[in-house]
Amino acid sequence: MQTDLFNPALLQFIDRSPTPFHATAELAGRLAAAGYQALDETCEWQPVAGGRYYVTRNDSSLVAFNVGTAPVVDSGMRLAGAHTDSPCLRVRPQPEIRAHGYLQLGVEVYGGVLLNPWFDRELSLAGRVTYLTVDGKRESRLIDFKRPICIIPSLAIHLDREANKNRQINAQTQVVPVVAMVSDDQPDFRTLLHQQLISEHQLAPTVNVLDYDLSLYDTHGGAQVGLNGEFIASARLDNLLSCFCGMQAMLDSTHTTTSILVCNDHEEVGSNSTAGARGDLLRSVIMRLTGGGEAMARTVARSWLISTDNAHGIHPNHPDRHDGRHGPLLNAGPVIKVNHGQSYATNSETSAMFRHLCEMSKVPCQSFVARNDMGCGSTIGPLTATLTGIRTVDVGVPTFAMHSIRELAGSRDAHALYEVLKTYFSVADL
Repeated sequence: MQTDLFNPALLQFIDRSPTPFHATAELAGRLAAAGYQALDETCEWQPVAGGRYYVTRNDSSLVAFNVGTAPVVDSGMRLAGAHTDSPCLRVRPQPEIRAHGYLQLGVEVYGGVLLNPWFDRELSLAGRVTYLTVDGKRESRLIDFKRPICIIPSLAIHLDREANKNRQINAQTQVVPVVAMVSDDQPDFRTLLHQQLISEHQLAPTVNVLDYDLSLYDTHGGAQVGLNGEFIASARLDNLLSCFCGMQAMLDSTHTTTSILVCNDHEEVGSNSTAGARGDLLRSVIMRLTGGGEAMARTVARSWLISTDNAHGIHPNHPDRHDGRHGPLLNAGPVIKVNHGQSYATNSETSAMFRHLCEMSKVPCQSFVARNDMGCGSTIGPLTATLTGIRTVDVGVPTFAMHSIRELAGSRDAHALYEVLKTYFSVADL
């Protein structure tokens, strides 16, 4: 994809993906439009050489793969990984709160949310709703209110004179969105979801909402910003940017070697789920492609994984938070992330492989190592490497404001990562 088209397409993808469920549906829809065949985990698979397929789990994780013309035991596999979830606020099972004449929603903090930026934003609601049909069957649909329906108002400076000096946020009592004024005819929350299902999907009015998995999100879409358009600002750059780069690279590359894109849910909370990187979704796909046993072991030994998840760019207002020689710059290329405590799976062999790919793609690359007195977080890379045995490198696009409601990246870096991944999927030998 051309550079001038890439960022608008990326931001459109993110705007259409307010939740992991919507992100997975977007990925699946774009893959299907490109000729990828949907597979069902409960059915027998019969992939053929040259075939293109994808499978989802929990509606929030996806594995897409191209079956190469070379036998996998001889060529190995090329894998790229990312995650579909982002830190946010999730709606509680019994969310209605009526206080001082206002209707509010009880929410739970999901992941390591930077809470301050969530105040005074026009927020909407999206996610998955499961309901009972008139025939007594359970079904699920995605919903998205799209319009602003709630807000978390700040306390005025007059009532908190220390707010700019030492603000502390209580997530239980202060991060409570205001939805409406309380009225006698105000429907309960499940009734609101029922109405949205009918409006969005034209369902019969007698369906019974059973449960939901819903997130709040900022209704302001992504934008290219900066005096010369140097940056892109958007929600969920971590890590839908990587999902998009991996998908687009897979669509635009040639495939003699079997290639796989895995986009897991629940990375932001430790990946402990059937849809997370600690689950067996990817391993199950690899086993079905290889037949397991000796063939799987030989394939894994010849395979590579590029784990793509955003990196911390050196912040001009806080340079002391970086090691002085490892502060990645925005628009200076993708970042190889190194941690010898194995929070990242990179080693010298896998790092060299990625640097070689960057040279072949004519893309610069950088390195990130955290300060010794600070933590660095982690990714799906070490988890996937541990569970599969595949050689792995952790890389990502440098960003500011990671885990904020709105993050910032360089306008050239996402396309650079895409180019490297396209080369990775296309070259015959590594």
